[in-house]
Amino acid sequence: MADQMEYVLVCAPTKAGEHFIKILKFRGVQVAGLTNNQEEKARLEELGVENTVLVDTRHQKTWFRPSFPVGKVYLFESSFTLCCRYIQMCRAWTTQPIFVITSSLNPRLVYKRLGASYVIYSHSGDAIFLADKSSRDQG
Repeated sequence: MADQMEYVLVCAPTKAGEHFIKILKFRGVQVAGLTNNQEEKARLEELGVENTVLVDTRHQKTWFRPSFPVGKVYLFESSFTLCCRYIQMCRAWTTQPIFVITSSLNPRLVYKRLGASYVIYSHSGDAIFLADKSSRDQG
């Protein structure tokens, strides 16, 4: 698996997250999705995401490593609790940075303690500047 190119894993339950995926795909970055429900999985597929990790966030024993190599992770926060679970899950899947994009200032330290590398506050949720870095890293 070491010779395979790593996927950028994105949890995109927000419009900003969807836009982020579109930008990454446009730039040729290998993108995989992360979700805990079928509706969001279908939405990710509509965006052109071919690999989606569908997890049951309620049961930690079901958090299996994806069948593809995971690189950087971008979590667009829509729920504090869900984001915490995703961080715990993803930290076991990659040694690359985990970015949390949030519109709340309060959870910053909690997310960092759980394993997030960067917690980015954005009132609009916009994180296009992060797409620039991911594009350069894969190019």
